[in-house]
Amino acid sequence: MHTIIITGGAGFIGSHVVRLFVKKYPDYHIINLDKLTYAGNLANLKDIENKPNYEFAKMDICDFEGIMKLMQDKHVDGIIHLAAESHVDRSIKDPFTFAQTNVMGTLSLLQAAKIYWESLPEKFEGKRFYHISTDEVYGALEMTHPEGITPPFTTTASSENHHLAYGERFFTEDLKYQPHSPYSAAKASSDHFVRAYHDTYGMPTIVTNCSNNYGPYQFPEKLIPLFINNIRHRKPLPVYGKGENVRDWLYVEDHARAIDLIFHKGKLAETYNIGGFNEWKNIDIIKVLIHTVDRLLGRTEGEDMNLITYVTDRAGHDLRYAIDSTKLQRELGWEPSLQFEEGIEKTVRWYLDNQAWMDNVTSGDYQHYYEEMYAHR
Repeated sequence: MHTIIITGGAGFIGSHVVRLFVKKYPDYHIINLDKLTYAGNLANLKDIENKPNYEFAKMDICDFEGIMKLMQDKHVDGIIHLAAESHVDRSIKDPFTFAQTNVMGTLSLLQAAKIYWESLPEKFEGKRFYHISTDEVYGALEMTHPEGITPPFTTTASSENHHLAYGERFFTEDLKYQPHSPYSAAKASSDHFVRAYHDTYGMPTIVTNCSNNYGPYQFPEKLIPLFINNIRHRKPLPVYGKGENVRDWLYVEDHARAIDLIFHKGKLAETYNIGGFNEWKNIDIIKVLIHTVDRLLGRTEGEDMNLITYVTDRAGHDLRYAIDSTKLQRELGWEPSLQFEEGIEKTVRWYLDNQAWMDNVTSGDYQHYYEEMYAHR
């Protein structure tokens, strides 16, 4: 595959995937397709923006005619689809936008790819539509534990390596969907459309469901960058409920490596779960962030614990997510490369060292710059 569209390539995970593909595959033509909403920022890709095999296309994935023309003009062989509205709180306030982007946008891409690829002599041969989804489509897991053992406990249920878990069950690829928020419902719907296009039309599709990502360039509405910035400026740290909700965390570059591997070697029509075997309660993550930021800023470790402020819990807040990546490990040999302690240290250092990026994003100045840039095109 030589011409690949990566949707949402100016966003957090997408920018890491674009960077990996542009640098690793100089013979590929990588098209970064992004609408540049609030979460899209081309400053995330400054280091590769002038590479000869990179191209940016400002476009809405719901623009079917525009997508169709781009595929025909550029002779697109593959799509890696990351573009999505992804913030649960925003979905609760504005479910229509999430349905439009996540469902209709995915359908627009699928139909454009189907029509274009079916028009070629080779049809679907050598083509691939890779859809990135979320673990939230599975709903929530219980906080269970072996009798007499208080969570977290050590388990090998989902990995050859021992890891701490807050329950005995994990999200596996064969679990039924039970989305609990407008965001996860929209993603679940888009997943079903992708699979339906394979079953109905024979489209060469793959779906992956991933756990929470963290790392550089994440928009600071998400927990880790938001709290790093708040700790730095000694602003309150709003914690939902008691902070008991558990999430499985994966360093973003490990996710990008998994996407690369699955795109090239994954089996068509398959689903792969991608997780970090790395469960943490929200409150424990926050305490690690406080200690790490304080230490790196030369403060007394833990002196900013008083910033923690407990607030009313989010509506429909799932208790625990935990991905089982055994299938991906067994079939394709992937596993996370970073332990969480190493990954969080790298992440905190990056945000502290890139305050100009953070200030630009939190101020919204980057959006005005791109609006002006593309207004006359």
